[in-house]
Amino acid sequence: MSVLSAHVLEEIKDLPARYPQPRSAVMPALDLAQEEIGHLTPEAMTEVAAALELDPGYVEGVATFYTLFHLDPIGKHRFYVCTNLSCMLRGAGDIVEHVKQALGVDDPRAISSDGLFSYEEVECLGACEYAPMMRLDHQYFYDLNAGRIDELIAERRSGQVATPRPSPPQRVARVTKPRAPTKKKTDG
Repeated sequence: MSVLSAHVLEEIKDLPARYPQPRSAVMPALDLAQEEIGHLTPEAMTEVAAALELDPGYVEGVATFYTLFHLDPIGKHRFYVCTNLSCMLRGAGDIVEHVKQALGVDDPRAISSDGLFSYEEVECLGACEYAPMMRLDHQYFYDLNAGRIDELIAERRSGQVATPRPSPPQRVARVTKPRAPTKKKTDG
């Protein structure tokens, strides 16, 4: 019996046509599998390999290399808190501690008692200017504080998650003048 639905397997089989190299489809395929069952099991990785006509060892190698793939169960809602330098300087350590306390967990492998939440510290989410920040349910949240974390948890526990995706703060365009060419000094 298949662990992945026929619909997801068909989606996975269609992926290689979108890429110049069929092997490039492995990451989106693993993402589809993980999205459906919550984490990647050996059986799911084997089914992905068969659907893509790839070696199962290659698929497992990709799944175990990238931290965005989970080989163990995680909460339905996973906090990916950036703890890179910019975020740490702006309070990410306090955000991580608040997330852990609010979820009632003390380890990234732990799942909250209601099964809804887990967290992970990640190296960088690419929005240093909006630190501290995180990803939750495929959405990015910026300029975090403890109150905002509590709101996000309460929304998900109540099932009242706002549908609009938060957009990044507006960037202020910098206007710079081109530098005038400098004359090279010559000895003489």
